[in-house]
Amino acid sequence: MDFRLADTFTDALARLPAQEQKAVKVSVMDLQLDPSAPGLQMHRITASKDPNFWSARVNRDIRLILHKTGASLLVAYVDHHDAAYAWAERRQIETHPRTGAVQIVEVRERVEAAQPDLARWWTPEETTLPMAAEAPARFLFDGLEDEALLGVGVPEEWLTPVRRTVEDDFFELAEHLPREAAEALLEYASTGRLEAPEPAFVEADPFEHPDARRRFVTIDSADELAAALDAPWDRWSIFLHPSQRAVVERRYGGPARATGSAGTGKTVVALHRAARALRSDAEARVLLTTFSEPLARHLEAKLEVLLAQHRGAAGRVTVASFEAVAVELYELAFGHRPRLARPDQVEAALALASAEVGLSGFSQRFLAVEWEQVIDPRQVTSAEAYAVVPRLGRKTRLGARQREALWPVFERTRARLEGQGLMTAPMLFNALADRFEAHADKPFSHVVVDEAQDLGVAELRLMRAIAPSDGPDRLFFAGDLGQRIFQQPFSWRELGVDLRGRSSTLKVNYRTSQQIREAADALLPPSVRDVDGEEADRRGTISAFEGPAPAISLFASERDEQARVGRFIREGLDQGLAPEQIGVFVRSPRELPRARAAAAEAGIEVIEISGDRTEAEGRVSIGVMHLAKGLEFRWVAVMACDDDVLPSPERVDAVVDPADLDDVYETERHLLYVACTRARDRLLVTGLGPGSEFLEDLVRSLR
Repeated sequence: MDFRLADTFTDALARLPAQEQKAVKVSVMDLQLDPSAPGLQMHRITASKDPNFWSARVNRDIRLILHKTGASLLVAYVDHHDAAYAWAERRQIETHPRTGAVQIVEVRERVEAAQPDLARWWTPEETTLPMAAEAPARFLFDGLEDEALLGVGVPEEWLTPVRRTVEDDFFELAEHLPREAAEALLEYASTGRLEAPEPAFVEADPFEHPDARRRFVTIDSADELAAALDAPWDRWSIFLHPSQRAVVERRYGGPARATGSAGTGKTVVALHRAARALRSDAEARVLLTTFSEPLARHLEAKLEVLLAQHRGAAGRVTVASFEAVAVELYELAFGHRPRLARPDQVEAALALASAEVGLSGFSQRFLAVEWEQVIDPRQVTSAEAYAVVPRLGRKTRLGARQREALWPVFERTRARLEGQGLMTAPMLFNALADRFEAHADKPFSHVVVDEAQDLGVAELRLMRAIAPSDGPDRLFFAGDLGQRIFQQPFSWRELGVDLRGRSSTLKVNYRTSQQIREAADALLPPSVRDVDGEEADRRGTISAFEGPAPAISLFASERDEQARVGRFIREGLDQGLAPEQIGVFVRSPRELPRARAAAAEAGIEVIEISGDRTEAEGRVSIGVMHLAKGLEFRWVAVMACDDDVLPSPERVDAVVDPADLDDVYETERHLLYVACTRARDRLLVTGLGPGSEFLEDLVRSLR
């Protein structure tokens, strides 16, 4: 007999207090070991339309809801006695007649009995309910045939409510529908396209249908069950959306990439790709990497959840930032740790070199950016190489004579740093890339990169060099061009990483509400094209749930702003949020005192997001926008969005050529987008009046 868990059970389990969760977990473990154990005191739920629903006793008040057939035992729900029985009495589990996927379907009569106001969805007399005094209701799906609705998974008895749904009712209706049907209808309402899934084979197991696998998981061992029960709130670790699963399970003949806007599950896919490589190959040595150490530790904790029942796999994976893994590889390869140059040491070397050669006509800022974006990452080591090197992303044009005049400065800068025994990060990456490109023995068999849009030229060279170039699934990247905040664009194909035909776009957002996503998307263009012509299109992305619209408030004083954000934090805590589910972000370290003061108004401790960040439990997280990437919170406040803070005046003032201003403004917009999209349910954006010019786009999206 197959033993399965439903996502409705894991969601319900996560809502119970810790002590009750422990008791439930013990009972479920006992149930898997011996479904006939007398201590479970099973009883058929006779009031349910589905004859296969049973209850099992956890303690005096907690009941498990089970669905038993001759072939399987499904743990469907858990709650206190009356609520658990009410849940079962309103539902039945059946195979959809068109899609072939097993669904948990709410029974129409029981829904009406529990919520009489919803009877309007079935009552013919209500078809002309006005949305406004002068206009009749506009039904969103009235033009769709029954076969089209059935084809996307709408249960038969819910066809009428779907046809009679107006825009204001849609999300309320969606709560009663299977997720695949709700998502397909939301996409239709947003884009006019209704895309049905591929039909399942008649003989196929209905629990193996992609839409069924997103809500049911088959448990094969006690270890696997323990892992699933230990972290039921991490639904992504158990239940994948079919579009995510397709990317996770696909076999790629070369480098591959998953793209998508914030919240669409790119990191989830990257984690599952890393876990899949470890589970499918006992000899695999996997690198899972990203741009920062805080995010790397975040990934490491999540990967532990995925690998909980594969104890031997953890020793074959390295999870670290780009720089941290490079430092470790360098020490192993060359026998000593590299001495990395600080930014001020590089600036001093450039200034001295410029003075020595008597360079004029170029600012120190120009020299620093040319070094950072062209000379250093591209390993330019001669005047001849500089004469022909591509300067993608650098708007200032340089003729042959200008490059000839500049080259001695860069040559002396490199010589001075090397003479001091110093390396920049790009020097480190390139030195390792040179070494491993020449060796058949690679340190890793697979490399998975999260936040790949922030790879630079040197980093990408290293990723390509440290895993075999032959064989499938060696390199996998997950990223969003709309969140690029660190690197200038460049050609991946030029460096031997050709993604053509192996790039997938994720479109369903599970992390951010419809209202927050739509507002944040207003900060960016609808599509972004990279240097190689690969396009990331935000259009057609949908959020699986809705919530309050973001709040945008401007104040006359910092004190007033801090009081407002403090009330926001306190409101979240009063509504039952844990402190660690709240985040506060600012543009730079200079504004962090404003975030601390806001938390003090709420009477709560904070932890600052940094490379040394420790456990956040019991504290509100505060940090700069650059370190927000990859993190997620229930409620987020983005503070200090003043007109003289965002965009950063230091970055704007440092621009020598007006043509470079576009890049500064673009990445500053990306920063605000990243910070806003960390929020799942509530977003507050504040600043001192008149506020950042970027807020105009947010306000306009809310009208």
